[in-house]
Amino acid sequence: MKNKQLTVRLILMNFLQYAAWGAYLTSLGRYLGNIGLGPQIKWFFAMQGIVSIFMPTLIGIVADRYIQAQRTLSLCHGLAGLFMIAAGIYCKSAGAALEFAPLFVLYSLSVAFYMPTIAISNSVAYNALGKAGLDPVKEFPPIRVFGTIGFICSMLLTNFLHIGGTAMQDSYTQLISSGIISFILCAYALTMPECETHKGESRSLADAFGLKAFSLFKQGQFAIFFIFSMLLGASLQITNGYANTFLGSFASNPEYANTFAVKNSNALISLSQLSETLCILLIPVCMKKFGIKKVMLISMFAWVFRFGFFGLGTPDFPGVTLFILSCLVYGVAFDFFNISGSLYVEQNVATDIRSSAQGLFMMMTNGFGATLGTLAAGAVVDATVYNAANPSWPAAWYIFAGYAFVVGVLFAILFKDPQKKAC
Repeated sequence: MKNKQLTVRLILMNFLQYAAWGAYLTSLGRYLGNIGLGPQIKWFFAMQGIVSIFMPTLIGIVADRYIQAQRTLSLCHGLAGLFMIAAGIYCKSAGAALEFAPLFVLYSLSVAFYMPTIAISNSVAYNALGKAGLDPVKEFPPIRVFGTIGFICSMLLTNFLHIGGTAMQDSYTQLISSGIISFILCAYALTMPECETHKGESRSLADAFGLKAFSLFKQGQFAIFFIFSMLLGASLQITNGYANTFLGSFASNPEYANTFAVKNSNALISLSQLSETLCILLIPVCMKKFGIKKVMLISMFAWVFRFGFFGLGTPDFPGVTLFILSCLVYGVAFDFFNISGSLYVEQNVATDIRSSAQGLFMMMTNGFGATLGTLAAGAVVDATVYNAANPSWPAAWYIFAGYAFVVGVLFAILFKDPQKKAC
């Protein structure tokens, strides 16, 4: 009975953790485009990658050595929520006089404290399960699925809740909604089982920052793997930043303005996260049948279809089916590389640097890759849409699809399947 209660508590924690993110992540680009900050979208999404390079490590050290992890989680969500609500209030009060700099600073401070909570919430869950005598490897994945469900529910709330006649996906209220959810988790995190700190343990600077894992770059295949992790990570934020903005752009065309895909773009995009939850279940079967390299390649070429379908589709029927296919293929594109890549690291590095190597994998994908990819994607969108004499969103999506195709081909040529190294 106690274990069931603990499971429910952890499910709620994960639900809130990702609901705070889902409130704005896929809809922020559309709002920024509405208020005249379309060319600056890239900076908002690049900031998530920039802070992911160093903030999770710094906050992780705090949680390991100074402040219990559940309290660190509470503190971070409190600050993230405070700055996100402040960003929403600024947007409301500034009105037509809204400026980029104040909004960007408040948003950046919020995501700087939010991004580390992804890892910290995992640590809190692992600790709670371990104390209860449960196996985190077996028990955590079904709990984590509810994080994605929270993300989807929050997206749908943002899509369908109308305040003052305006959908939240077109309004600053999505920022306030995210901040409120963070405040709820700020309080709720304090009810989690206590986590230990290790103040007395002496660790070198290299250990603390996971620098030993960088020695893996001396191994040719790992160097290739991490470089391609960064290149593929560049794809991660493209649709987060621009898919909703792209769909919103059809509102200026009377032929498409009242279609479901335009008026409820966040609901349509939520199919991507639904696909993600389902594709997780396919990974064990695919890993067993195809092996790690082929599963990774499936992911890379899925990104080609993800972008290509957006370029080919239209909001009306039957063109909207291509948008739907783009969302469905997202689960393969996202899960098959992130999870199989994590398994590759787990199975091919020494036990004493596994955690650091996983951190390096995340740094290359969600840090450097997401940052560079967002800025590069922003340059493409600027050139093809915002600064173009004849704006063309399809041209941008085809460029992204071409990039993903080239990355996939090069990976197929350069990366050797671990099972075939001895051949």
